[in-house]
Amino acid sequence: MLNRRNFLTAAVGVAAATGLAACAKKDDGDSTSSGGDGKIVLGFSQVGSESGWRSANTDSVKAAAKEAGYNLKFSDAQQKQENQISAIRSYITQGVDVIAFSPVVVTGWDAVLKEAKAKKIPVVLTDRSVETSDESLYVTLVGSDFTAEGRRAGKILEKVLEKAGHKGPVKIAQLEGTTGAAPAIERAKGFKEVMDADHASDWKIVVSQTGDFTRAGGKQVMAAFLQSNPDVNVLFAHNDDMAIGAIQSIEAAGKKPGKDILIVSIDGVKDGFIAMSEGKINAIVECNPLLGPQLMEVVKKVKDGETVERWIKTKEGDFMQDQAKAALPTRKY
Repeated sequence: MLNRRNFLTAAVGVAAATGLAACAKKDDGDSTSSGGDGKIVLGFSQVGSESGWRSANTDSVKAAAKEAGYNLKFSDAQQKQENQISAIRSYITQGVDVIAFSPVVVTGWDAVLKEAKAKKIPVVLTDRSVETSDESLYVTLVGSDFTAEGRRAGKILEKVLEKAGHKGPVKIAQLEGTTGAAPAIERAKGFKEVMDADHASDWKIVVSQTGDFTRAGGKQVMAAFLQSNPDVNVLFAHNDDMAIGAIQSIEAAGKKPGKDILIVSIDGVKDGFIAMSEGKINAIVECNPLLGPQLMEVVKKVKDGETVERWIKTKEGDFMQDQAKAALPTRKY
């Protein structure tokens, strides 16, 4: 994983498709072709559209590129690494100025990143990190500290349990994100750190499985959880969409989400806040999707040959039920 101890961090405020891979989804309406007009040409490969967070992130990138006057070439990998690698190779062939992508998983990128480096095309990671044998294969990461989000989820669960007056063992069901993806790995790691340090005797993850960051996945997996472990009393979901899907299964089982099963999730999308305002989600750890403006600033600096921080981190917060109604009207995603 990335060695964040050596990164310089900068807090920033919370504030797109031609010539793509054969298997990747195209979005021709948000892209203009390069024609020697002097504009920066940015090739951006998105993970997919698996969640409300991802859709907001895509909208932010497209809007910021338009605002900056860049020629954006956008591809949707549909959550398949092979599509993303093909799209990046297409950008290399086209000779774009900068490549940015949000990696589907953390491993398996060395070959294509070496191809980009050989053509002197800088690569910027967004949202998610990669594991690579040579960190010079990419310039920087613009995103969140997922391990810290997992830790914050653990600490806010302490407050949720206290507020609910919960006594006795805490039996946790964990809905993991996409297997091999940085947020899934690191959020689980951070949450477990809090468990091991402070709650080794009273908290236990009794069941854990990927819901692939999707609402449908969360619903299906939670239904299975309730059959195999009907006595779970806490759900930790790696994103809001899985939590919202899980709520449907909890209600179908005759239980009350937010009461019979306390729920902590990560993201802070609109539907998550609605569920929290209804008392169905107890707390949310924010992960800011509005990375477009920060990404465009980094792209310009990279194109101009300026030095950038090794890791640019978003500023985020935490929310509980009693904050939801106040927070909801101000959310833009």
